[in-house]
Amino acid sequence: MSDPTPSSPPLLEGYTPDELLALPDATLDAIALSGDALVFRVGSAEILGRSGIAADTLVIELGHIDGGGEGALPTLSAVARRYARRRGLDAIEWRVHAVHCARPNLKLRRVLLRRGFAIHEIPGVGECYRQRVSIKDTSDE
Repeated sequence: MSDPTPSSPPLLEGYTPDELLALPDATLDAIALSGDALVFRVGSAEILGRSGIAADTLVIELGHIDGGGEGALPTLSAVARRYARRRGLDAIEWRVHAVHCARPNLKLRRVLLRRGFAIHEIPGVGECYRQRVSIKDTSDE
């Protein structure tokens, strides 16, 4: 695995984004599409989340984010975009359950709102910050 430099993106569970996306499809799908909640690290952030596919959309739910600040969410977003494009999907739907936290992360809320997330009530899911992003015409970062 590569050693990160100060300008490189945070590692995802010890992998660079390129190393993670170089894993075989079956391995990536087993991780990304299990539907089970799992805790993983992106840089110094510890994230509780799960993902799956609904129709033509990669749905990513983040339940808890602890730490970070060095680009964990942009790195996760770039990996998700590349993965969704590889799977031939049209969009990514982000759901961040940070609306009613006991200890709210105000910086996270500001970042989500600045990036266009809005609070939505989703049947069977509850209230969360949500954003649907088309990946048809975006470049890989």
